[in-house]
Formats: sequence, C-alpha cells, structure tokens
Amino acid sequence: MWQGDVMIEQLDDVTIRPAAEADAAGIAGVHVRSWREAYAGIVPDSYLASLDPQARTADWTRFLRSGPADNVSTWVAQAGPQIVGFVSLGPSRDEDAARGDREIYSIYLDPGIWGHGVARDLMRTVIGETGERTRLSLWVLAANERARHFYRRHGFQADGVERYEELGGTDLLEVRYRRG
Repeated sequence: MWQGDVMIEQLDDVTIRPAAEADAAGIAGVHVRSWREAYAGIVPDSYLASLDPQARTADWTRFLRSGPADNVSTWVAQAGPQIVGFVSLGPSRDEDAARGDREIYSIYLDPGIWGHGVARDLMRTVIGETGERTRLSLWVLAANERARHFYRRHGFQADGVERYEELGGTDLLEVRYRRG
C-alpha cells in the first residue's frame, strides 16, 4: 500500500501513540494529503492546491514542542516508520460547553489507508482516554458525507448546531456532532 511516495507493508501493525515533536513532518504530510482528497469538490481547488506541507510542518513543530499545552493531546497512528494518521483532542471551544466537555479538533488519515480500521483505532483511543461518559463534540463540513457516516458509526449525532467556516473565500457549512 502506498502512502505518499512510501510503500506501507505492514498496515496490520499500526501503533497508536502520543505525538512527539519529531512527528511534525509526518503529521503535516497526512494533514495536507487528507485535506486534498477528502475536501476535493467541497473546498475550492485553489485553496487545496495552496496547502503547503512545509508550512504545516512548522506549525505542527511549534504546537508539539509545547507539549500537551492547554490540556490538548495529539496521538499518531504509525505503520512501520510512517505516520499514517493523527487525532487531536482538547477542551470544547463551544459557547454552550459544560465544564469537562471535550472536543476532537482534528482526525485525519492518509487517503491510502482509508477503510482499513486506523481511524476506528484513533477514535477508540480518544474515547478510551476521555471515558464513555465524557461528552465529546466535533465539527464536520456538512458536505463531507464520508466523515459524517464515520462519526455516526462511533456514536456521534448531529445536534442541530451549525456554523459557517470561510475557506478559500467560500463560506462552508459545518455541523456539530456530539457523543455522550
């Protein structure tokens, strides 16, 4: 299986672990490749083409260097030496959040491994970390049916709250999903 320009041979042996600063380039690469694939036809092509893995690497390096600041945690999925996915979790940023509510800020996989259970493993890590009773929320583009289906399979439901996010000069509808 190909990930970027690298062959992943042992997808059966994926490790989920806390992210470290050295993972920044791997996370950034997954981030950009996943956005370009998942949001094609949803987010303007010019915006997706402008995504820069090197700039994202710098952003992720700064973020990971500070460690789990502000109670934010990031885990990576690693297959052999390659980062193939990641998830970030922190306090809910919603105005109506209760104390202790948590939010999944991002969960992305390399497109080459979609459908192989790695996202499920990342989601189980988050749920295991927070506990079954903690209310989790996340925001998803309304047009991203694949992601919405994935979240529903993991116990998340749209709660009726929506907002617009401007990306590439276009306002895109996001829907909030909650679990717990």
